[in-house]
Amino acid sequence: MKTSGGSDAMKRRAGESAAEAVTDGDVVGLGTGSTAAHAIRRLGDRVDAGLDVRGVPTSFASRELAVGAGIPCLDLPEAVGLDGPGIDLAIDGADQVATGVDGGGAPDTGGALIKGGGAAHAREKLVDAAADRFLVVADPSKESPQLDRPVPVEVLPSGRTAVAAAVREADGEPTLRRAERKDGPVVTDNGNLVLDCAFGEIADPVALSATLAEVPGVVEHGLFVGMTDEIHVGTESGVRIESV
Repeated sequence: MKTSGGSDAMKRRAGESAAEAVTDGDVVGLGTGSTAAHAIRRLGDRVDAGLDVRGVPTSFASRELAVGAGIPCLDLPEAVGLDGPGIDLAIDGADQVATGVDGGGAPDTGGALIKGGGAAHAREKLVDAAADRFLVVADPSKESPQLDRPVPVEVLPSGRTAVAAAVREADGEPTLRRAERKDGPVVTDNGNLVLDCAFGEIADPVALSATLAEVPGVVEHGLFVGMTDEIHVGTESGVRIESV
């Protein structure tokens, strides 16, 4: 389920700031979503100006945008295979970013993310984890002391009921994501379904991440922990860059 909030100008500042971190010859993971789209467009402008980069898209949408912007693209196996160049950095958005600061003695969860509003989190996690550096782009509406949004969980269609039961056993409440402007559920680029799983405030994202990963039928979940290197937050007047 996509999040709203934050002006397009803020998102553009964040995306364009991260795009400026790309250097000549880099292979870049290209995230999915409205803020990452600004980074892709800015990279396209830089390619037009002579920058030599190749992109690794995380979704059908990001590939179409990259191709339209003139960015040469690699598939993930081409980039990270035995003879592949690797991924130098990935730029991606988030539905929620934990600042890790709440003044209440909670564990430091700074840099933990919830992703998957666009149902592309399985491929996003593959690309973002493979990158040498992972840059998150966001606006202030995505920041929170601790994660508390529903966690998207991509599931095999045949495993939906069993996964939902396991989520309830972990004190979560799963909801099948329904498609907009068509009958039936959202189907991911991988042909799977998405359960949006509400756990309330997530005090320990590392533990919940491990719990969800162990459930048979789960393809991937939207908790990204221990992966973020830098956060570019677009504001009304500029960009705030934070190292994690």
